[in-house]
Amino acid sequence: MKKRGRTEAVAADADANAYAVIKPNMESLLEEVMGEKPEEPEDDPTTDAVEEPSASKIIVAGAGIEQREERKPAWEDEHDAAVVVDLKAASRLKKLRTTADELVIPASEYAARLRAHHAKLNPSTAWAELPWQRKKRRQEGGDDFGLGLGAEEDEEEEEYEGEEEENQRGLLLEHSDLVVKNKGRLPQGLIEVSRVKDANIVEPSDAVVQSVDFHSNGQLLLTAGFDKKLRFFQIDGKRNPKVQGIFLEDFPIHKAAFVPDGSGVVAAGRRNFFFVYDLQAGKVERVNCMVGREEKSLERFEVSPDGKIVAFTGNEGYIILASLRSRQCIGTLKMNGSTSHLSFAADGKELLSIGGDGEVYHWDLRTRRCIHKAPDEGCVKNTALQVSPDSKIFATGSSAGVVNLYNRESFLGGVRKPLKAFMNLTTSVDNLRFSPDSQILAISSRMKKDSVRLIHVPSQTVFSNWPTLKTPLQYVHSMAFSPGGGYFATGNGAGKALLFRLRHYDHA
Repeated sequence: MKKRGRTEAVAADADANAYAVIKPNMESLLEEVMGEKPEEPEDDPTTDAVEEPSASKIIVAGAGIEQREERKPAWEDEHDAAVVVDLKAASRLKKLRTTADELVIPASEYAARLRAHHAKLNPSTAWAELPWQRKKRRQEGGDDFGLGLGAEEDEEEEEYEGEEEENQRGLLLEHSDLVVKNKGRLPQGLIEVSRVKDANIVEPSDAVVQSVDFHSNGQLLLTAGFDKKLRFFQIDGKRNPKVQGIFLEDFPIHKAAFVPDGSGVVAAGRRNFFFVYDLQAGKVERVNCMVGREEKSLERFEVSPDGKIVAFTGNEGYIILASLRSRQCIGTLKMNGSTSHLSFAADGKELLSIGGDGEVYHWDLRTRRCIHKAPDEGCVKNTALQVSPDSKIFATGSSAGVVNLYNRESFLGGVRKPLKAFMNLTTSVDNLRFSPDSQILAISSRMKKDSVRLIHVPSQTVFSNWPTLKTPLQYVHSMAFSPGGGYFATGNGAGKALLFRLRHYDHA
């Protein structure tokens, strides 16, 4: 019974304190709603008693500084007074001692010292202060260095600060383009990249991912490799469900790519034929267009931007042109040395090629003639080639790990010196990929672990913050940007297609 009576007494005290706190707020709310001020009891002239301010009332503490009296707790545990803290129990508590021989302190003092230490390490900022806090700081000498500005100076200071805030707010409203990120131009130096779920997390490949490529709608990604399977995944960055899988019997896939219009997929390997998969009809067609030729491998190819022609690297410097419409060979081009890599330019009207002789060839596909040929500076053996989507810039990679960046128009005009030579890779360059807006160039080498870099093309600098030491790229064999630039995918030797979100771009 004693315990119950004590509990009820404590609850009654808590209700009384709570009522004392909310009573002034109830009176002010009633005054707003009813338009009348509650009647207050008349002062008794016979008594000199003064009402003590409640816990929620604002009191004045010298020089007109308004501050709020600290509210008392509704209930306190009587056992807390007996709790003590040993300051030598842990090394981190030694900083709370005021004297060297201090051993134990009460729990309340321990809490007060912790708060004081936190305030010392994390001082408040002026812009986050409330008006009464700002007044208190000035009165204590925070702004006026103890000069003791008067009330008039305080009022002038407040008026000035109010005008300054209005001016700043107006500036932001009038010049919002200064604070809103410009999504058109990619800033140099640092790039916002975050890893999302792997593109093929639902079904990783059983072998090296030789190819990754995005559909023109940006929502479909394919992976292909030596496990002879074409896999399609719907990319959302969260679940990336598998849409379909195609098995090509006795056909290890070295490269696969979507047709630019998204109607099909071209897959090739070390065979004298290739496959075309029709996405709409769901049919796989084997194409034999190398009748009478000695080529036994069509593993390297490029599809023209208009989707009409597929160019394959052949034997003895030949470039084989095949029509995707008729499924027949429609012509050949001949280089002086061997042919290793191809890339289309000018919306498919021109073709660039490199090979073992260290020279870059420009071909006009309308006349089937070479219109320009010049050596790649400092290169003995070319291993990669890529033309930017706007056809203004092209990049070459060499077996020494050097990537040369050229202005295509200047190169055709006789300027053989590259805009910039990047030596960030130390092994043979295998892949070069431009982003859809031609602002990023991804370079990689499969010969060394985590050997990937992103280049900011306008400034010709390398992004310094990615990849990090913790980015699990492994041995990268393929790369691709989504049509909107929002996603960047890499295929590695462990059968995974890693997916990264480029935050600068709004759309995939």
